[in-house]
Amino acid sequence: MTNWVYPLGTAADGKWDISIGTSDSSLSVEGWAHTGLKVATLAAGAAVELPAADEERIVVPLTGSFTVSVEGTDYPLAGRASVFSGPSDVLYSGAGRAVSISSNDGGRVAVATAPAKASYPTRLVSAAETPVELRGAGNCSRQVHNFGTPAALEADRFIVCEVLTPAGNWSSYPPHKHDEEKDGETSLEEIYYFETQVTAGSGAPSDADAMGYQRVYASDERPIDVTAEVRTGDVILVPYGWHGPAMAAPGYDLYYLNVMAGPGLVREWLISDDPHHGWVRQTWENQDIDPRLPFRP
Repeated sequence: MTNWVYPLGTAADGKWDISIGTSDSSLSVEGWAHTGLKVATLAAGAAVELPAADEERIVVPLTGSFTVSVEGTDYPLAGRASVFSGPSDVLYSGAGRAVSISSNDGGRVAVATAPAKASYPTRLVSAAETPVELRGAGNCSRQVHNFGTPAALEADRFIVCEVLTPAGNWSSYPPHKHDEEKDGETSLEEIYYFETQVTAGSGAPSDADAMGYQRVYASDERPIDVTAEVRTGDVILVPYGWHGPAMAAPGYDLYYLNVMAGPGLVREWLISDDPHHGWVRQTWENQDIDPRLPFRP
């Protein structure tokens, strides 16, 4: 299923380390229509440009700080040392607007996109106002930054958030799906962009290879079967099917940026659990949140 799994370097395009599903992507993925992602690594003072297009965008600093220009207005994004350093300022550009992103001190930046018909105002969401959710419990504990969800951001199509999972924990669990428009579920494509790190204070050797795992499998007659080892810069597309867990291997923390959008009329994340595993949620009532959360700078 290599059309759903893109290790670092396999979806590069010009200045972009990753360019999948966007209006200007040269990489075409059959059956992929509603979400896009671009990631660039920029030296201090370097810039990337995105022409005006019928897609909405949200700029997410991964490492370093950036200045984003939209229609002649500059928006400074304070950024962060790494994705494990807490939330970052992010910028929603709306649709139909050219975007320029310049690096202040060298770093890596992501741009989540979705085709859009309605244009909403450009909005800076600061790190301080980003909703931080601690989800799950026990070894299913994870931290979610909900800067691009319906409750936090007015937008046309997409739902964007990032998830941090401490070493040894499982997230995107129990396995769930959102591939049908029906009562209690919305149809949403989903992109997972991953980063990993050696857990601080673990005593790991200098050549430790921080990694995690992601599972995607069929929920109906449409075939999909992904069990992938992931590292910083890898991408997995979820067009349909059960997905989860996303597993942080012992010794290594796991981050992923999620971009979701679909064809339905309602911009809402409604899911169905795999009935074989949904019972696990009930066990969280008697467990505490992992004390390693939230991640701190």
